Amino acid sequence: MKFRENEDAVSPVIGVILMVAITVILAAVIAAFVFGMGGSVESNKVVAATAQLQGENVVVTYQGGADNDQVAWLRIYVDNGSDTKVTKYVYNTTGGKTDIKDTKPVIGTDWKDGAPEVGVKISAPAVPGKTLVTVVARFTDGKEQVILDRNL
Repeated sequence: MKFRENEDAVSPVIGVILMVAITVILAAVIAAFVFGMGGSVESNKVVAATAQLQGENVVVTYQGGADNDQVAWLRIYVDNGSDTKVTKYVYNTTGGKTDIKDTKPVIGTDWKDGAPEVGVKISAPAVPGKTLVTVVARFTDGKEQVILDRNL
């Protein structure tokens, strides 16, 4: 018995499948740019804070950054795993957002008027291994950003 060796149909079928796949991928990429899917990502502001343990306290230091002049206020949360949760605000009165003072937190409120200066330090009780520090910056354009979220 003699088998026919006909491999002509294999190459054209694979070629057509590859061409269709490339066309579909190219159409998807072009559609993404035409409909604006690629350009909707917002950039983060550049400001920073650090937190470190010093004895039985955590010290949060505002480091500033390229967008320091746009910071309206900072909100600093320190949760040491006990009943004492500390919320502190540092304000920039030149940012025009001083009305936030009307929503004072109940526990551990500490008001500091004036621009949040680079190097400003705030201290709160800490329990090593159980302390969560979160610093949120609110900017003059109304957007908020977490600039530090750290377990100590």
